[in-house]
Amino acid sequence: MKTVSISGSLRENVGKKDAKKQRSNELVPCALYGGKEQYLFTAHVDSFKELIYSPVVYTVKLDIAGKEINAILQDIQYHPVTDDILHVDFLELFPDKYVTISVPVKTVGTSIGVLNGGKVQLKVRKLKIKSLPAHLPDRIEVDITKLEIGQSSKVVDIKLEGVQILNAPNSVVVTINSTRAAVIDANAAEAAK
Repeated sequence: MKTVSISGSLRENVGKKDAKKQRSNELVPCALYGGKEQYLFTAHVDSFKELIYSPVVYTVKLDIAGKEINAILQDIQYHPVTDDILHVDFLELFPDKYVTISVPVKTVGTSIGVLNGGKVQLKVRKLKIKSLPAHLPDRIEVDITKLEIGQSSKVVDIKLEGVQILNAPNSVVVTINSTRAAVIDANAAEAAK
């Protein structure tokens, strides 16, 4: 899994007024949980661009007052109107502790059904997984090469080493739908017989 580095400063004061003041200075109030100590800190808003606005999941190397801590993004709160980042929660990672996160799904390959006029429909954009930090994937790739029109790939079809997918095994992840072009081609093939 890829890693992003974020540098932060410990918060001296905690509360709504202080958080508002920090945000006006382009700093985001953050919290780190999961370890022996809880850290309340701020980080510059620009340091979150690669972490948040990305199609993959990253681990985070936090540098808080000179102390390096491995973590993962746990939760993020946005302003309801402006979409500005209001608050970020991180969870500390330990090599021997399992982590539960949601990972984006990406289709790979060209489907036989698509070549015959079908259309790919991604039913699930993220899958919830449980894994040790060493086995965490950036994204889950689903091979659609063998799927024909009307066929689908389910959670049970996805195999990842050291990763347990927590979604229902019979949930459809991706399907190849029929289109008008595919229907016309099928009718033409029937008429040619």
